[in-house]
Amino acid sequence: MEIITAKSGGFCKGVKNAVDTAMSIPTENTYIYGEIVHNEDVVKSIEARGIQTVDDLEKIPDGSSVIIRSHGVGKQVYQRLQEKKVTVHDCTCAFVKRAQKIVEQEYLAGNTVVILGKKTHPEVVGLNGWCDNSAYIYEDESQDFSALEQKNVSIIVQTTFSVKKFDKIVKIIGKVCKKKVAVFKTICYTTIERQAEAEELAKQCDAMLVIGGLDSSNTNKLYEICKAHCPQVFRLKNAQSLEKKYIKNFKRLGIVTGASTPSEQTQEVLTKMVDIETEEMATTMEDVVAGMDNGQTKFKKGDIIKAIISDATNEGLQVLLSGAKKEILLDKNEVDCEEYSKEAYAAKCGEEIELMVIGLNPVKLSQTAIKMAKEEEAMLSGIVAGEEFSVVCTGSNKGGLTANFGTYSVFVPAREIRSGYVNDLTKYVGKKLRLKAIEVKTERRKEIIASQRVIIEAEKSARDAARQAKEAEFFANIHVDDVVEGKVERITDFGAFVSVNGFDCLAHISDLSWTGAKAVSDVLEIGQTYQFKVLKVDEEKKKVSIGYKQLQPQPWDVVAEKYAEGDTVEGKVVRIVPFGAFVEVEKGIDGLVHVSQISYEWLENPTPVLTIGQDVSAKILALDPAAKKMTLSIKALQPKPEQPQRREREENAEAAPKAPRKPRREPREVSDEMTSWKEDSVGGASIADLIGQKD
Repeated sequence: MEIITAKSGGFCKGVKNAVDTAMSIPTENTYIYGEIVHNEDVVKSIEARGIQTVDDLEKIPDGSSVIIRSHGVGKQVYQRLQEKKVTVHDCTCAFVKRAQKIVEQEYLAGNTVVILGKKTHPEVVGLNGWCDNSAYIYEDESQDFSALEQKNVSIIVQTTFSVKKFDKIVKIIGKVCKKKVAVFKTICYTTIERQAEAEELAKQCDAMLVIGGLDSSNTNKLYEICKAHCPQVFRLKNAQSLEKKYIKNFKRLGIVTGASTPSEQTQEVLTKMVDIETEEMATTMEDVVAGMDNGQTKFKKGDIIKAIISDATNEGLQVLLSGAKKEILLDKNEVDCEEYSKEAYAAKCGEEIELMVIGLNPVKLSQTAIKMAKEEEAMLSGIVAGEEFSVVCTGSNKGGLTANFGTYSVFVPAREIRSGYVNDLTKYVGKKLRLKAIEVKTERRKEIIASQRVIIEAEKSARDAARQAKEAEFFANIHVDDVVEGKVERITDFGAFVSVNGFDCLAHISDLSWTGAKAVSDVLEIGQTYQFKVLKVDEEKKKVSIGYKQLQPQPWDVVAEKYAEGDTVEGKVVRIVPFGAFVEVEKGIDGLVHVSQISYEWLENPTPVLTIGQDVSAKILALDPAAKKMTLSIKALQPKPEQPQRREREENAEAAPKAPRKPRREPREVSDEMTSWKEDSVGGASIADLIGQKD
């Protein structure tokens, strides 16, 4: 009889972690919440250490220590344990954790959560606890799904659920539900692998042994799969359950084990088969037992085997394999050490080590490959759970980008590279890609289908949310007339953009100086911090206007401190009107020199004496800062003409024949500027009086 054992066997990673924790943790005041694994023998061995299993949280004393099994628990369990101040050793499987996270996210998004699995299974109970126990739970395709017809549905599946059942139920829900259906295939990849291998093995054999706890969900599913493809399938709890009839008269016998079945139990079953079979069968069985760790009797690439170090040479280690006819060289480059030394390993002859088969014909072995495989498995577990990973793009095709991650090939569909269409895929070759897995294929071709777009969009959403929150806080705390501090970030022709609490505000050039700024840089400097006044807030348009000059004194506000009547000032003629000239004493301060105060000579208008841009000296005759008026006199700083000259002019005028009197001119139109000044006092006389004066 030929015996074939499935390559995938023994504890899965999650169960192994939980059992190892229970077998190594201090036992004092330590409890396990729920049966750690559905395997009676394993549970008894843990209880023998003195660790109690409890099904009621209230039986766990405050301040004690508790192990959460790989099946996981609901959210409320963590909350209660925290209230009881219990030290938690969380051994929840990474795949279950991922499923719990999806349940919570979809529930908070307002979707109806559907869980495919056994309603009473602890994993399903725990998953339901992440949506306030509101999930619809289905185990079989024959159930009534009509309640989902008008709901937005999110489907999550028990990690050990049957893949075929999952596919069937999803199709039914897709037809029943009239709204959105989101499907999350959260079945553990090791479960998928075991189920696929069990199906293939059952098709090849005329009898199958399924080993594992009778209450184990994943083991029972393996039994169902084998039963569908093999006429004779026997369910074993342990070696004591094995009967001779199970192995009698079969040409080819297959053996599969559940994820909660330790390798030792399978070993015990094989050993007992040796004991109860004939001598002829025993020979075959001894080979099977010896090759147990290889997963099968013939070597395959990737097999993990045990070997004994028989000799250390300069080239590497000579090792003996069970059933091999001669020694095999383990090359020194494949020895897991910092630096190989023949002398260091000579003392280790006779020790057993684990090796990986990396080549055939001839057989090539490696110890470093195991380390790399374990590291890859650990990373892959995180990737499957939704963690980000990085690769360097090695190529592209019409569909997307390709890369490698350890022994896995990576494919990034074009639509998953970034948001929007990517025209030239080749530009990504040689570049680093940040990815999250969409699907991990382990059955035949090891491949990870991944997306960079989801990371980019998630980060953008996070940035947008943070920006919106920051903007909301900013606009809630800023008001018109507030005085704020801001740093000048950018300067343009029309103003400066100033960062106020991280938000860009505009200080328009017209709001920088009371005297008018020709350029922003005349007033503000990039990188410097100033005080500004808030002028306008438009939350809808996300705009804030601020001013600098509003916090600075206006020129006329300090005139009284700088000037007084009788002072002599220097200025420049900036404007000439028929009744006088305006002189700029300083930026923003203009004084009026009436035409009568320009010269002792009578002038009809200022143009014969003054020009725009001309520098002049003048005396302040009157000053009114409140009215923003200053009256100046140029002639007051000039010497008065002598009186004889005046009498001589008068005598000459009397001697000369009198000219006919000119007709009286019509009054001139008085300009606005003139009107504004006509009531002002100039040197003790009104403007009206001064107009009639010649001297």
